[in-house]
Amino acid sequence: VQLVESGGGLVQAGGSLKLSCAASGFSVGDYALAWFRQAPGKEREGVSCINNRDGSTYYAQSVKGRFTISSDNVKNSANLQMTNLQPDDTAIYYCARGGWGAWHASNSYDIWGRGTQVIVSS
Repeated sequence: VQLVESGGGLVQAGGSLKLSCAASGFSVGDYALAWFRQAPGKEREGVSCINNRDGSTYYAQSVKGRFTISSDNVKNSANLQMTNLQPDDTAIYYCARGGWGAWHASNSYDIWGRGTQVIVSS
């Protein structure tokens, strides 16, 4: 069972990136998948979640209207489309499986990827 993130990089403020999370060993359609991020010196925070069991989606207030989460059952992956990126979005972004409790709580997830770095320059 594994999650592997990709798509991070360096982008100017106002730019866009699309993160992908490739799952193996399980079907994403049976779980909730979430994106968390952790900036230097800050705690890990929930960014967005998609519950593939009922199709519901959740977003942190700071990214609502700018980020879009989606899931691809054929590719067995989850994606995070990020637009209008700002320097405050700079962080390592992690994908996680689970979501049995509060979507924004780290302890609601049992499998984590190793992360992908996003840097937004001003």
